[in-house]
Amino acid sequence: MKDQGRGIPPEKLEVIFEPFEQVDAADFRHKGGTGLGLGICQSIVKAHGGRIWATSSLGQGSSFFFTLPYKA
Repeated sequence: MKDQGRGIPPEKLEVIFEPFEQVDAADFRHKGGTGLGLGICQSIVKAHGGRIWATSSLGQGSSFFFTLPYKA
């Protein structure tokens, strides 16, 4: 998934997948949300043996990726 938001600082790219973690605490007040969405996604992807990660450029947006193993 890709967005054109404000981006995520490099030091936050790993912690955003932790429960209740948000890039900016002000997001909770202005946009709502609990900070659980990416943590839930990570749990689901890992439960299936996959990997999830994000890349981001400040001022340009973020991209989120995941892979899942395929067994033929």
